[in-house]
Amino acid sequence: MGRIDLHTHTLLSDGELLPTELASRAEELDHDVLGLTDHVGLSNLDDVVDQTVKAAERISESMDIDVIPGVELSYVPISLISDLAEEARGLGAKIIVVHGETMVEPVPPGTNIAALKCEDVDILAHPGIISQEEVELAENTGTYLEITSRRGHSLTNGRVVKLAGEIGAKLLVNTDAHSPDDLITYQESEAIALGAGCDEDALETILKDNPNSILEERV
Repeated sequence: MGRIDLHTHTLLSDGELLPTELASRAEELDHDVLGLTDHVGLSNLDDVVDQTVKAAERISESMDIDVIPGVELSYVPISLISDLAEEARGLGAKIIVVHGETMVEPVPPGTNIAALKCEDVDILAHPGIISQEEVELAENTGTYLEITSRRGHSLTNGRVVKLAGEIGAKLLVNTDAHSPDDLITYQESEAIALGAGCDEDALETILKDNPNSILEERV
């Protein structure tokens, strides 16, 4: 079964591979769709989106994988998250991810709330010790909360899944891949979701339906 990963990084930010090689590695692991969401902020938004859009178009035309251009807004001042998300969308980014308040990095407090209030944001990545208020806001706005396979960020997957299940917020599994070894198969994504506490009967929704809903709306 084909995998969809909507949060990855390349040499355009702090990843190890060119977009073409990352896509090739993902194709080998039976990915149907790969989102390129390199880190952007105030200094590099225009250049990264421009290069990502061009790369995604050419890779999708020449390989058997759909590559979607996106960004991960990272360490953006809280008051500017909405503005940069809108700007990224206008420049051609189809998927807008915000670098959430992971417990293993000093992300500015309030980032989660600001992201969840922004209509241009699709995914709140690795949201850390997320609050009930934040999950309720995610459910209300339809923003997707990430279950991540990335070391460190994944420490709070269980809390994210528990609160999302109680409140009804939408989940999906991403890798936040920075290196080829970070990419995972569909079967591995099932194991990660189950290990985080997801019900087996929810796997198809989390792994296929939810990411496809983002693609249907944004691409």
